[in-house]
Amino acid sequence: MIPKNFSRRKFINTLSIAGAGVAIGSPQITTAGSLKTKPAILGGTKAFKPAFPQWPVFGQAEENRLQAVLNSKKWGRLNGSVVPEFETAYAKLLGANHCLAVSSGTSALYTMLGALDVGPGDEVIIPVYTFIATYNVVVLNYALPVFVDTDIETFQIDADKIEQAITPETKVIMPVHIGGSPAHVDSILEIGNKRKIPVIEDACQAHLAEWKGRKVGTYGLGGGFSFQSSKNLNCAEGGAIVTHDEEFAQKCYSFHNQGQGKQHAEYNPGAGTRGTNMRMTEFQGGILLAQMTRIAEQCKRRTQNAAYLNKLLSEIPGITPAKLYDGTSASAYHLYMFRYDKNYFAGLSRAAFISALQAEGIPCSGGYGMINKDKYVTELAQNRHYLKIYGEKMMKEWLERNQCPQNDILSTEQAVWFTQNMLLGTVNDMEQIAASIRKIQKHAPTLNKR
Repeated sequence: MIPKNFSRRKFINTLSIAGAGVAIGSPQITTAGSLKTKPAILGGTKAFKPAFPQWPVFGQAEENRLQAVLNSKKWGRLNGSVVPEFETAYAKLLGANHCLAVSSGTSALYTMLGALDVGPGDEVIIPVYTFIATYNVVVLNYALPVFVDTDIETFQIDADKIEQAITPETKVIMPVHIGGSPAHVDSILEIGNKRKIPVIEDACQAHLAEWKGRKVGTYGLGGGFSFQSSKNLNCAEGGAIVTHDEEFAQKCYSFHNQGQGKQHAEYNPGAGTRGTNMRMTEFQGGILLAQMTRIAEQCKRRTQNAAYLNKLLSEIPGITPAKLYDGTSASAYHLYMFRYDKNYFAGLSRAAFISALQAEGIPCSGGYGMINKDKYVTELAQNRHYLKIYGEKMMKEWLERNQCPQNDILSTEQAVWFTQNMLLGTVNDMEQIAASIRKIQKHAPTLNKR
């Protein structure tokens, strides 16, 4: 059974440990007769020997880049050339005018909110179905995070519910492209433009994802990306901000560099009231440049396998792959997400389904939970600083505002995740996933009696 607070990163770490020493690729196991065997969790033969590609993928290119930085004796961005080289390359890849490399995806979001001078008394709209960092960057500024419910079919923020969450204190709308698939960009931008509220895209999971042929992260005032070790483009920890707005780029640079500018004439020292150190190292920049030589081919493989898996799983009653909005021209598939309906599995709970699928050799998890109801979040209403800023009455009202019933259903009963490295496997891997689910479905009445 998956623990209640089993996070995406814990799941990925477990997967990495389990996969240590296993070669890339998978054996060509036939599916004929697999439905006749008992599920592995009942003592039957394991349908699949785990052999999904390990992550990260690296080679001589990464070693060369790291050695070059080491030998240069210029390891920090202030006197180095590698991070600016990466910024130029990443901006070009995404079609953005400016790119600022930072120390993490969290840093990217925090820096953008800092550049917008978000602070006490302000509100920031975010999705409830997201990694906790989206929430943390808001409260680090002592602003009030306002959760918007989930579109259960897509796992994305429900754009139709954003406008009703806006108040005179709303400073930023910050959608997240969950799992690497675009939120409904057009609807969100329309609301932001109409209400004159900047849109900051949390694209931390969405490298090379596209909305109507244009990379996500480039639609709002700014977009934030993460290069944390699980991400499709990674250097262990790192992040980036992209924007078309030169003034905003200058403010972000100043904020991430202790409130100071840089030697290049186009970035003058900022005159803001805050700043910190969110700089990326030359080592990280070098790894990213090497990793970028692989990302296009990996993206293509994930897309092909996801399309095939969509076809296979859509044929299984009770299994519904996450829907992509019509404007989506490419998903990054950082996560492969689908909904599970226990009514087609003899009432077998999602937790039991996940345990049975894991026993077949298919790593999976239940994904994000109800962070709006998590103690870590709800106790913000008792935080002494927040009580001083907003008052007890308003904090109680904040708790009431943050009810998200669709997300409750998705996160507790339906959502199931596979991680991006699984989509780098073979066609046979995808077939084995589907075969394992079919086997569980056939034996669900027995499994439900355990």
